[in-house]
Amino acid sequence: MVAKRLLDKEDLFKIQSVTNPQLAPNNKEAVFIKTHIDEKENQYFSSIFHLNVDTKEVTQWTFGNERVSSPKWSPNGEQVAFISNRDEKSQVYIINKNGGEAKKITNLESGVSSFLWSPCGEKIWITSSLKEDTTFTDTAKKEKEKEDKEKPKAYVVDKMRYKMDGLKGHGLTKQQVYSQIAILTLKDESIEQFTEGKHSHSLYDISPDGKKVIIGVNREEQKDYDFRQPLYLVDVETKNETVLVDHEGYYGGAKFSNDGKFIAYAGSNAEFKNATHSNIYIYEIENGITQNLTEGIDSPVGDYAVADTQQGVNAPSIVWTETNDLYFQLSNLGDVQLYYASLEGAIYPASQEGEHVYDYTVSTDGQFAIIAVSNPTFPGELFYYEIAKGERTQITHFNDAWLNEVNLSKPEPIVYTSTNDLQVHGWLMKPTNYEENKKYPLVVEIHGGPHTMYANSFFHELQLLAAQGYGVLYVNPRGSHGYSQEFVNGVRGDYGGGDYEDIMAGLDYVIGEEAWIDVERLGVTGGSYGGFMTNWIVGQTNRFKAAVTQRSISNWISFFGVSDIGYYFTPWQIGTDMLDPEKLWEHSPLKYAKNIETPLLILHSELDFRCPIEQAEQLYITLKSMGKETSFVRFPDNNHNLSRTGTPNLRIERLDQMVTWFEKYLV
Repeated sequence: MVAKRLLDKEDLFKIQSVTNPQLAPNNKEAVFIKTHIDEKENQYFSSIFHLNVDTKEVTQWTFGNERVSSPKWSPNGEQVAFISNRDEKSQVYIINKNGGEAKKITNLESGVSSFLWSPCGEKIWITSSLKEDTTFTDTAKKEKEKEDKEKPKAYVVDKMRYKMDGLKGHGLTKQQVYSQIAILTLKDESIEQFTEGKHSHSLYDISPDGKKVIIGVNREEQKDYDFRQPLYLVDVETKNETVLVDHEGYYGGAKFSNDGKFIAYAGSNAEFKNATHSNIYIYEIENGITQNLTEGIDSPVGDYAVADTQQGVNAPSIVWTETNDLYFQLSNLGDVQLYYASLEGAIYPASQEGEHVYDYTVSTDGQFAIIAVSNPTFPGELFYYEIAKGERTQITHFNDAWLNEVNLSKPEPIVYTSTNDLQVHGWLMKPTNYEENKKYPLVVEIHGGPHTMYANSFFHELQLLAAQGYGVLYVNPRGSHGYSQEFVNGVRGDYGGGDYEDIMAGLDYVIGEEAWIDVERLGVTGGSYGGFMTNWIVGQTNRFKAAVTQRSISNWISFFGVSDIGYYFTPWQIGTDMLDPEKLWEHSPLKYAKNIETPLLILHSELDFRCPIEQAEQLYITLKSMGKETSFVRFPDNNHNLSRTGTPNLRIERLDQMVTWFEKYLV
């Protein structure tokens, strides 16, 4: 038997991402998407695959260097529509299940952002961006716009929400451009515009009889502090609207029951701002009564796990069965499980513990599901899951060969007590080639958010550090999701307080339990909120011999004005705004720069508008001017999500910089 090798940085190119399972109306076949990173082209490419549910035979349907998304079966099960960028802009294509080339059915100037089949199968509803006072068939103004693009224009800012991370260039949102809904008739490819006005619309679902649609739109003129997206039930013929929900909070994922009598949607009120738990709500169309189906569960509905290998996941918020039962994801204690609920109030987990169900689809009769599952030593594949029996069969095997050649470290879950007798959950990984009676360095990893969670999911970066000979400690301090509402809210107004204590208590706990940890060779790293916390930690203690801060926050005063979310995220999280700069400064790691003795590597993307690169620049220049040991690496043409979806060669470079820094100071 050939000995397994250690995982390395370039294994990112070998790990396959399997997502978006979609069952056909007959429940006897399905499609899904596989994505890989092409090292030579330095891009992500994906393909649609077909699954015969009975035989478990898998067949590739689309080929070529493209990104595909949102596969959806036609109502008669004879075709699949999907979005592809094969002609640069994202357009809708239709492929027949019996073979043949996919046909492009849209050719919109701004591409298509989402679509749904009409139940009749003769039309497709689409959403696309439109400039004010234009229509989907308006071509004359498009030519004028092309002429105008040749000259630079001033960008007049008249609102606070004017830029967004992930947008190219300077991150500026397009002005006088709104997302509108239209109906495409397949027979002649004519387009009828359904919504209009100076507001963006989202399309969620179409009733089984095709007579009503669910849309989301906020028609307030001033949205700087208005984060609502009211949901409406709209009559297709008259366009009369019935309000489903219209109050402060975040709601979406709305879906009609199969009999058209109920609507389920997911969301949360804003009682704890963005730390509020999400729930499943049921709206009964006949009487207009809404009930919170999951209010008795003190964990959030949805998937809040952080990881770095899955691409393009778009799991449904809710799936109905023909008997009006529901399935949804729930994050709890580091697991993301599939949950079952009935309208009578029965709720229980429908999948096992110790894993991350990151995508799913359920048969109409509720007998089985196709689930995409990962765990800390398993990147993820699709499984046929008989729900009532709890039995599963692995369907896809894209990562089998890779798993057979690579040795991985299996994390051990830990639970320990922090300040105020708070129970904190986390994991400890031993070095992959761990040997008894030897000492090893330990790296503490800190997740972003802060309202996300480390989970029982595969994480390439953590496995890479273990393969390099480090122990890895990663925990979910207060502020993390997947725990009680009190726990996730516990960080707000207390950045650098209880969360810092939780992380350090975890470090003390594992040092006390594990003799192999070399306390003289400790490292720490994290990104976004984890980058803030890395900066904070090295300003409060000299216990760590090396640190790597990524896409971080160093100065809340400047962050307030330069981040795309700064003006509202700062008061939500720190508890104040520019009227109290003293408090902002008190929570800013930059204030404590003079205390930093730990060699600090600063990694940041140049197009990060969430935690702008000036945060890194301030920290670097301050430390350098004080004669501190530091280095600064800038990544061009990438945003806040470099570590997850960034340019592939720069993802490798980022990992190389981190590993090299830790090797320099900890080995």
